[in-house]
Amino acid sequence: MSGHDSDTPNREAPLLRSRSGLGWGLLGVVAFSFTVPLTRITVEAERMPPLFVGSGRAVVAAILAACALSLTRQRVPRGRQWVSVAIVAAGAVAGFPLLTSFALTEAPASHGAVVIALLPAATAVVAVLRTRERPARSFWIAAGTGAVAAVGFAAVQSGGLGRLHGADVLLFAAVIVCAIAYAEGGVLARDLGSWQTISWALVVAAPVMAALAGVSATEQPPTGTLTEWASFAYLSVFSMFLGFVAWYRGLAIGPIAQISQVQLVQPVLSICWAGVLLQEQIHQTTLLGGAAVITCALIAVRSRNPRSRGVPA
Repeated sequence: MSGHDSDTPNREAPLLRSRSGLGWGLLGVVAFSFTVPLTRITVEAERMPPLFVGSGRAVVAAILAACALSLTRQRVPRGRQWVSVAIVAAGAVAGFPLLTSFALTEAPASHGAVVIALLPAATAVVAVLRTRERPARSFWIAAGTGAVAAVGFAAVQSGGLGRLHGADVLLFAAVIVCAIAYAEGGVLARDLGSWQTISWALVVAAPVMAALAGVSATEQPPTGTLTEWASFAYLSVFSMFLGFVAWYRGLAIGPIAQISQVQLVQPVLSICWAGVLLQEQIHQTTLLGGAAVITCALIAVRSRNPRSRGVPA
């Protein structure tokens, strides 16, 4: 067998893994793209307190996760893995839902998408620090350009960023804690499993989130409409559980820094859903900005790690 023949499978394997990670990542992003507009729908009329929405959806997802873990008899995390589970629980299960729920009582969905568009770049930075990945220069150029394009088009769509206020602080904090949770969860998922990672994080956070939901329901019983409860159900099942199953699967296949850039597409989708569900106007800038964001995302995920070129994954 010639050297060329023997090298072919090695070159195909990383490509297949990259495409698989990209597919799972995109599936998770589509699920997440409904989160901002549906959260806005749930808390906008103040019939459902943001504390109840942010914590209650985690409780519902934790019940689903506990059932899945029990039925499939998954192994319990060990040693250092519990620290990673706690980080994921603090950032993705508690921090992001609670912070965005409070922020979106004031900020419209399109404005929330402006700040959350920074999440892929933040995740890439944390991933580099956490995993010592060293993406190619083209990756950083595409990632940076994509972040600027995402923020720029979303800002135009929402009428400008304006002055920094309380909701912006909460949204920036949500981006930071979620980026840390994404990077840590991506690493943990390689050993523990994708859906197992978010499931254990949900279970760990369940007692605290249940207590918060109980306090909120006692102080102000939720009296949402059918639409608001349906939005809450989606946030609980898809945004908090099934979406993370797909997302962490993609990050586990990795590389984390590249797969994280798929989320640059999320603000495009979120504003489209905001236009459909919240009747927010969508201008031609959405199409132009969306095309720029998606192009940059594709370039970023196709970029190669210079240290691993020619080396099988």
